[in-house]
Amino acid sequence: MVLDLQQHERIKMRLRLIGSSLSAIARELDVRATTVTSVSQGYRRSRRIEQAIAIKLQERPEQLWPDRYSKAVPFRE
Repeated sequence: MVLDLQQHERIKMRLRLIGSSLSAIARELDVRATTVTSVSQGYRRSRRIEQAIAIKLQERPEQLWPDRYSKAVPFRE
């Protein structure tokens, strides 16, 4: 588990700049705001929440949290 509180603060700032918040995402997903915050901070993982945050910021989750998404290993026969 990698905590990146600076990235978390950048995400919150970017959401505020577009008129949104982690709490708004929580309401849209019908989950607790603390759950969304925990995912943003890196305490928990949820692809659904990571995806929702990324969509709001018009990015891919891999761009916001590169350490959480390892590079795919090519398939070998």
